[in-house]
Amino acid sequence: MNARTIFPLERVTIVGALNLTPDSFSDGGRFVRTGSKVNIEAVVEAATSLVRDGAQVIDIGGESTRPGAAAVDVDVEIDRTAPAIEAIAKRVNAPISIDTRKAAVAEAALDAGARIVNDVSGLAFDPDLAAIVAAAQAVLIVGHARGTPETMQREPFYDDTLAEVADELAAAVSEARAAGVASDRIVVDPGIGFGKRVGDNLRLISNIGALGRRLSCPVLVGPSRKAFLAAITGDSVDQRDPATWAACAIAAFAGADAVRVHDAAGAARAVAIGRAMRDANLGAGA
Repeated sequence: MNARTIFPLERVTIVGALNLTPDSFSDGGRFVRTGSKVNIEAVVEAATSLVRDGAQVIDIGGESTRPGAAAVDVDVEIDRTAPAIEAIAKRVNAPISIDTRKAAVAEAALDAGARIVNDVSGLAFDPDLAAIVAAAQAVLIVGHARGTPETMQREPFYDDTLAEVADELAAAVSEARAAGVASDRIVVDPGIGFGKRVGDNLRLISNIGALGRRLSCPVLVGPSRKAFLAAITGDSVDQRDPATWAACAIAAFAGADAVRVHDAAGAARAVAIGRAMRDANLGAGA
């Protein structure tokens, strides 16, 4: 299965996010609390609900990568994610992505039924991860970030946001290919909120099509409930879905192939409008 099978040109794919952590900024503690096991049935129910609401991919994470978050032990991350992925794969008809920076976690998830590895570090955290993806013939999402979750929002700076993010993603894509990941199995993510200022995030989303063309890869955008939205609207985390939908619509209009969100139903409607406007705009110029 290649990237375009999962992220086809004819739609903007909805990736539904489920964070199996006690401390993720949006839904931390929903499925696991500190020192507790993951509630597998609740996770499966949530995944089923996301698909029913329009998600075509489920993204499972066992380590928070919010600004300031500390790294999680590999065994803990595997315990949180692999059993949940196995359970979801048996009951939900959608590809599953593992959101991890670690090769061992990716390998366990792929063995459990995941078909995609979503590395927000852009292969910077674990140099063995790309080889694991290549051996499994899985799809790799290469994210952009500067620094680690603990450090990435400490005064990030760019002279030319679009050019620098594109160059750094291109280097990560080259690293993935050198490790054996086929070009048609690579997706890129500009890393909204990962070592970015508010304006950096806005420029990346509104110019996302140019990034995809530069890298010749499908592009995933993840604006869901992030702090840059609050900087504009003043909303708390639990109030940010309408702003998220607006960002998704703009991303779809600008050329995004996929959006990663916590609320699939609203995002599905938003990208439908954005994509229709994109198609109308292209048709007007034909």
